Amino acid sequence: MEILTDKYQVVPLDAGADAVAVIKEAEAALEEMTGEKITLIAYEETKKEYRLR
Repeated sequence: MEILTDKYQVVPLDAGADAVAVIKEAEAALEEMTGEKITLIAYEETKKEYRLR
């Protein structure tokens, strides 16, 4: 999948951050529900305007 926007960027989370633990717990729960490996990615708004490429 390709994301075609400059409106969001990946959040540089510290490996020990509480947010990382929450994301890992959510990934594990989704994997249990779906039977598939799930990876969640944290994004933040960049305040840039959306544009198509």
